[in-house]
Amino acid sequence: MDHASVLALYDRDMREGARPDGPGARVERTGGVVRQVADGQGWNAVLWSALDEAGADAAIAAQIAHFAARGHAFEWKHYAHDRPADLGQRLLAAGFTAEPEETLMIAEIADLPTDAGPPEGIRLRSVTDRAGVDLVADVHERAFGTDSSPLRARLLGQLSADPDTVVAVVALAGDAAVSAARMELVPGTPFAGLWGGGTVEGWRGRGIYRALVAHRARVAADRGYRFLQVDASPLSRPILERLGFAPLTTTTPYLHGP
Repeated sequence: MDHASVLALYDRDMREGARPDGPGARVERTGGVVRQVADGQGWNAVLWSALDEAGADAAIAAQIAHFAARGHAFEWKHYAHDRPADLGQRLLAAGFTAEPEETLMIAEIADLPTDAGPPEGIRLRSVTDRAGVDLVADVHERAFGTDSSPLRARLLGQLSADPDTVVAVVALAGDAAVSAARMELVPGTPFAGLWGGGTVEGWRGRGIYRALVAHRARVAADRGYRFLQVDASPLSRPILERLGFAPLTTTTPYLHGP
């Protein structure tokens, strides 16, 4: 894989050419940025920017004013190769708060092991209805310790309005949900994104995460996608590297409240 070429393709298709990530969201292109504006509990964010040193501060101020007028907190999704080189420092100076850095990792699906099944005693269940979404949300809260209301609303909306853009799966030990993950599919691009992979404490280190990656890779391959993309935490990065994912750059969420 040519890392530079794939990163450029990712920037073009998934950031500059971004599509709304669910019902009630729209993508706007203005003032050198591409942003998503969402209703309700949807994700509000700056996804891509083409700024220079002279205009960066004014562009940042314009985005703050735009989202403040709507009463929304928002995220500026910053990548290490974005310009100007000090964009992260400018965001901090403008009142943003940096979340932990993640690593953008990409793999060609054809190079991934897709035959890994769940460990003994675990079965995988595809999520297609509200009951399945409830299981995913429950795992999310227990694995990450965060409110799952936005995830619940988003996943229900996607499954109802545009089910071809999302795949969700939950791992069950008996009737208990112990791990879950989803995949975002972007029609017209070669990329599918892996998101939300989490396993509750006491079930980690048994191969469930690997099985969830393999399951989603098989689905993506069947639907004609070429690459899988992950924003990997420090915990998941070594697992993904062993599976064949390559780190291309880092990404940091910068958050600004209303």
